[in-house]
Amino acid sequence: MMISRPASPRRRVPDMRLSTLRGMGETAIITGAAGGIGAAAARRLAAAGARCVLVDRDPGVSDMAAAIGGTALVGDLTDPELSERAVAEAGDGLRLLVLNAGTNCADKDPATLDLDRYRAVVGVNQHSVTYGLRAALPVLRRGGGGSIVVTASLAALHGVEQDPIYTMTKHAVIGLVRALSGPLSREGIRLSAVCPGLVDTPLTAGARDRFQAAGIPMLSADEVAAAIEETLRSGEPGTELVVHPGRPPVRYVQAPIP
Repeated sequence: MMISRPASPRRRVPDMRLSTLRGMGETAIITGAAGGIGAAAARRLAAAGARCVLVDRDPGVSDMAAAIGGTALVGDLTDPELSERAVAEAGDGLRLLVLNAGTNCADKDPATLDLDRYRAVVGVNQHSVTYGLRAALPVLRRGGGGSIVVTASLAALHGVEQDPIYTMTKHAVIGLVRALSGPLSREGIRLSAVCPGLVDTPLTAGARDRFQAAGIPMLSADEVAAAIEETLRSGEPGTELVVHPGRPPVRYVQAPIP
């Protein structure tokens, strides 16, 4: 449900708009950056002057980094050490963090769930977000603040029966954003989420023809990346930005608990 109501008062956080940060030597970390949304976000941030550290298990992330003058780290984000390496590579200039890596799950019935696949999906979609925050927050605090956006999904806001495990992990991510955005905002760190509908990326490539045949519209990766960049720069702490094809992005506001 999307409803409108006045936003609750918040402590003012440092202005992190594009015009403020250009030329200040900021560094951004983007996970899941070999293609799709992560690559599109990296291109946008690099064009705005950020030094980018790109992280992905796909070795193609090295080509992406070379194309934008960034740095690539290839590895498995379910290992917390990779997030620590990314933060070390970013150094004290780290100001922007895009926790974008994600994957879906083929299993619909828990009774026949492949446990190795389950652990892998939860590791990428859920644990790697926590690992990224754990590694980055000390640097952002030392630097006086920063901005973090997690790529969630419409599946974070309602149940998607076609992929219940993916839905579970995205709900967990939104729960983390809701719980941490207030405390972090008081330290000058913005934490938000972008929740897109279907996006035309390598993750959905196998079903693209079916979506098109059914007349289901899809977002481009760059449309979602634009929403990520805008949220990084000027979004309110705790923003859950819903992105639908053909519509302006809109902030999702939870209904009050009865």
